[in-house]
Amino acid sequence: MEKYVIEGGRRLAGRVMLQSAKNSVLPLLAASILTEKRVTIREAPAIADVACMAQILRELGAKVTFSGGDVIIDSADACCHEIPSSLTRELRSSVFMLGSLLTRFKRALIAYPGGCDIGLRPIDLHLFALRRLGVNISERDGFIFCEAEKLHGAEILLDFPSVGATENILLAAVMAEGRTTLTGAAKEPEIVDLQNFLNAMGARIAGAGTDVIEIEGVKELHGVTCRPMKDRIEAGTFLIAAAACGGEIEVVGIRPENIRLLLHKLRENGCKIHTKNDKIRIESRGTLRCNRRIETMPFPGFPTDLQAQVTALNASCTGCALIVENLFETRFKYVPELQKMGADIEVKGRTAFVRGTGRLHGACVTAGDLRGGAALVIAALGAEGTSEVLDLSHIDRGYADFRAKLKKLGASIRRVSV
Repeated sequence: MEKYVIEGGRRLAGRVMLQSAKNSVLPLLAASILTEKRVTIREAPAIADVACMAQILRELGAKVTFSGGDVIIDSADACCHEIPSSLTRELRSSVFMLGSLLTRFKRALIAYPGGCDIGLRPIDLHLFALRRLGVNISERDGFIFCEAEKLHGAEILLDFPSVGATENILLAAVMAEGRTTLTGAAKEPEIVDLQNFLNAMGARIAGAGTDVIEIEGVKELHGVTCRPMKDRIEAGTFLIAAAACGGEIEVVGIRPENIRLLLHKLRENGCKIHTKNDKIRIESRGTLRCNRRIETMPFPGFPTDLQAQVTALNASCTGCALIVENLFETRFKYVPELQKMGADIEVKGRTAFVRGTGRLHGACVTAGDLRGGAALVIAALGAEGTSEVLDLSHIDRGYADFRAKLKKLGASIRRVSV
């Protein structure tokens, strides 16, 4: 096990070149199994989740190589429809493989997916949609077995705009017979990225980014080389870190409209935000004030993946904030760790009431999930004194070169063995 040792109180300054989006690259990797031709994903982030998805593809019989930051997938010899439970329980995004495996092999066997412990995250919507496409599904002993003689288009209405279910439907319907109309689709930018990727392979999909997506099934898909979108959650994490520490940084590669609500909230804190093309610059000076209310919602609402980070920021501001988590019922599990640093936060169900203390103090804390871990790092960077953040395996799932990027901005942060 390794930990970060962080000397807080240093201002951040400089430029951050963003990694490709974790939440885009993972479904793109799942989609690569749809063709026997070579697929190349440029500039894939060197994170644990990407390595895990690559291993899943290898278990299916695909050849996966990493070269100069690119991932190259050749699945011509892929023949297996079963994913080892050790991998599915490690990675939530393994559920995307259901749609891809059904399209390629007409069957799939996976264990219930894992990932961060932030709530139940049931996959009922995934299974409902797959049944609409003609899939027979049986569940037993923690495993899901899916089989379809033939996938066919269908009218699908989602009761909730689930990102994972929307992506799974695209992957299952892309070569189904006939037309699929998905109403109530998730609108996240990563959905648009997946649509563009599949269309570059020869798919016929339109409407991603809206709540209605039309998929006209095609007979085959070909290889593709693509460059995924940049990571809007990484961008938000660094902007929040700069707000907490003070200073001036610029993040490069992000469309400001993809994190519009975060920028609004940072201005509300008292930060100055400047945007131009794919660049966002933040200036943070003096004591910041708490946000009045932040409520997580599906895109274009405030992203749940930035909730922990803004809660850490508000804990070090002045005033009071109300944070409402609408998507995952246990996403405040990081709060007791922030309280060790002096945070005054009261959690009731899915709501956290934050009384800003002006500044936190150093402590030894443990990351329990990916975004909660990032929040603890942000709190430590802005706190007085020395902090230790343990169990970096969670943070490694989503942030590439996290320490190096922060150090380049002027943070005092070391990674050492425990």
